[in-house]
Amino acid sequence: MPLQSSLRVQKKPPRLDDEVRFLRSWIEKPLHVGAVMPSSKVLARTMAQFVNPNAPGPIVELGPGTGAITNALIERGVDPSQLVLVEYNPGFCALLRDRFPTATIVQGDAYSLRESLWQTLAIPASAVVSGLPLVTKPMRQRVKLLREALALSHPGAPFIQFTYSVAPPIPKSLPGVSTRASERIWLNIPPARVWVYRKG
Repeated sequence: MPLQSSLRVQKKPPRLDDEVRFLRSWIEKPLHVGAVMPSSKVLARTMAQFVNPNAPGPIVELGPGTGAITNALIERGVDPSQLVLVEYNPGFCALLRDRFPTATIVQGDAYSLRESLWQTLAIPASAVVSGLPLVTKPMRQRVKLLREALALSHPGAPFIQFTYSVAPPIPKSLPGVSTRASERIWLNIPPARVWVYRKG
């Protein structure tokens, strides 16, 4: 083997597959992880397209897991230092700190968003991107999360959520909230749709 190729092989860090990490976490706490596999690149890119990387303010990601959507946000042009990642799982938090050293990692409960972010979010968010398994929670808790996220954001900032369900994860008829949805993403396993909620 040529020396250059040998050096390339040696430099590659050993890394446990994200799929294995997700599966292990899902087996341990299925209601917290909510997915057996990380989001596909197509789904992650669809979510990221609703984010304006030039808008002022941090971008909050809820339940980033191993960082599939985080990567898509960075590819979209978001500066990693602009990211505030709220993750419940301490193992995923350690992984995120390693992969995104300039992002702000908050180990906390996204369903208590004000409490988790009160020391971190100095200015309103320009977007909130959620990979949380919302459908595992009662509707009242989902609506509370949406209301808190919109209250912590600039007027008109998106709350972006994907779901595997046919129905929206939060009703489209909430007073004072506008809603839109992407086409169904058949290339994701299982197929998913992205929902975007805004105040107003």
